[in-house]
Amino acid sequence: MLIHGSSGFMGPEIMLIIVIGIAGFIVQARLQSVFSKYSKVPFAGEMTGKDVAEKMLRDNGITDVRVTHTRGRLTDHFNPADKTVNLSDDVYSSNSVAAAAVAAHECGHAVQHAVGYAPLKMRSALVPVTSFSSKFAIFFILGGIVLINTVPQIFWVGIAMIAVSALFSIVTLPVEYDASRRALAWLEGQHILTSQQQTQAKEALTWAARTYLVAALASIATLLYYIGFARRN
Repeated sequence: MLIHGSSGFMGPEIMLIIVIGIAGFIVQARLQSVFSKYSKVPFAGEMTGKDVAEKMLRDNGITDVRVTHTRGRLTDHFNPADKTVNLSDDVYSSNSVAAAAVAAHECGHAVQHAVGYAPLKMRSALVPVTSFSSKFAIFFILGGIVLINTVPQIFWVGIAMIAVSALFSIVTLPVEYDASRRALAWLEGQHILTSQQQTQAKEALTWAARTYLVAALASIATLLYYIGFARRN
């Protein structure tokens, strides 16, 4: 038999996945609310998110990274491949506290890349294998379910692929938290924001970091679910 009753698919891990899913929804909703709120709070001067990013890069001696514009909302990212800091519609030309926080955070990644920050190097090394695993893990899992009583190794290959994705999510945590730390330290040192606005920027980046924390927990819970399924069968 492939599955002994409904317990083959249902286990204690499924409750953990549900709880984390609910937590993820709450965190994402809160992040959207915080960014919407602080996107309406301007800071002194005429600097935009683009200006903040370019100044932070200059102050850290980084001259080979360009600041560019990308479409979307909260789509900001640093691309080490072409050395660009890509800022979204709500950040690139905005003079808000949220824009300053996001722009500085993405430049924090550029600084990590420039100084050879170990967790960032590890995450970059994991990108190709993680991309492959995320695309094909489901096929090995499905094939493994069908053949779990004859060729269980296929299922475990799928689990190994899911484990790679979980590892990537875990390694991402120090990368994101450190980028926020660098951003907040630079903003404070440059006195770009008032004391109250500095607190607001910290709140925004904290909620952004929590989305990565929830993602890591979800990856771990998914891994535990499939390991539990394999053991029960």
